[in-house]
Amino acid sequence: MASVLDVLRGISQAAANAYDGSHNPGLVAPTGDGPKEVGLKREEGDLQIEARVMDGFSVKFSGDKLCVHYHGETKLKNLHQPNKFEGEIEQMLADIAKYLKKEYKKVTGKSLALSKEGEPEINVQHISRIRTQVQAYQWYKIGGLSGVEAGGEDLLEPSEMRLDAAVKNWLSLGKNDVPY
Repeated sequence: MASVLDVLRGISQAAANAYDGSHNPGLVAPTGDGPKEVGLKREEGDLQIEARVMDGFSVKFSGDKLCVHYHGETKLKNLHQPNKFEGEIEQMLADIAKYLKKEYKKVTGKSLALSKEGEPEINVQHISRIRTQVQAYQWYKIGGLSGVEAGGEDLLEPSEMRLDAAVKNWLSLGKNDVPY
């Protein structure tokens, strides 16, 4: 069984291998299979003819959970069919998770188990009358990690309490020991 650090390093390397324009090592040889396909919109169409679509993804870890963030731009007219648009974003997040599993297998030689937790969060903001910015994220539970505390918002609370106590302690050191 791999250690927690090895699993996190493998996932980080798999995500890093998805930079825009990355190619498989055999591209120069006749056996090369071209650019890596993650499932993002920037991979569609002809680069020389069509305008580039700006999108990408990142990953974040919290305890035994993995958060996949997607960010990109889309036209306002694509938002008029909400069920279709939400389905496309959910499919894109699923494609990114599938890519991470496949690339993790290439990097480490071991399989990665990701189980979806909850529904994805999708945030759309207007840039202009034509374009919008999309930010979405989905949480996944990483399988096979033992001895790791469950991550979540409750882990942030003790650090805020320590900060609050430190500020109160510092303020109490003022003149005449008067707390503010």
